[in-house]
Amino acid sequence: MFEHFFQCPYCWEEISMLLDASVSSQRYIEDCEVCCNPIEIFTNFEDRELVAFEASSIEQ
Repeated sequence: MFEHFFQCPYCWEEISMLLDASVSSQRYIEDCEVCCNPIEIFTNFEDRELVAFEASSIEQ
């Protein structure tokens, strides 16, 4: 697990999340710790190194 910093797609605040490098590819939803809006997170790891990260707003 390691901490990754990025901007919330709603409030633009810098937030951080703990990412699990033991899973090669994940897609899940987690709420922003600042504005509480749902963020769709996509991660892709190769050899436990983050090669792709995307944080997207969810169309409502």
